[in-house]
Amino acid sequence: MIEGIYQFLDNLFGPFITGYHPLWVITVAGVIIGGTYTLIYYFFTDIEKQRHMQKLARELQKEMREAQKSGDEKKLKKVQQKQMELMKMQSEMMRQTMIPMILTLPIFWIFFGWLRRWYVEVGIAKAPFDFIVFDLFHRWQHSALPPSELGYLGWYVLTSYVIGMILRKFLDMG
Repeated sequence: MIEGIYQFLDNLFGPFITGYHPLWVITVAGVIIGGTYTLIYYFFTDIEKQRHMQKLARELQKEMREAQKSGDEKKLKKVQQKQMELMKMQSEMMRQTMIPMILTLPIFWIFFGWLRRWYVEVGIAKAPFDFIVFDLFHRWQHSALPPSELGYLGWYVLTSYVIGMILRKFLDMG
């Protein structure tokens, strides 16, 4: 089944992959997939409710510090009760954010399994010096890439992160 999906992706994107430098291919993939993930998250979560809960959490932290400084046990218990209510609200929000993750995780695994076939040991970006983080990641992935090169997965993560941040700012997602 997965091989059929890979064959479909080869037919659809094969000319793009073989015709352009891997840097551009992974950058475009990062923009498309990172943007899609951000939009799915935007449409499936209640951003205003998240902001409200973050504001409540900051206020509760402030109240907790004040109660601890003053040593007021009654006030401390009251703040702890509010904290329990906030935790219930946060668990509800967590369930709400699981929906986008469940929708996007199969896309990620399929698409990057397919990209791995094309770019498994290809250095996408080369730095002028060695990065210890790259070296650790390459060792973890059993990659032959040197510590100065970033592979397809690392370049995708950087690209999609930047696109996600820009879209979040543009959509006022905080």
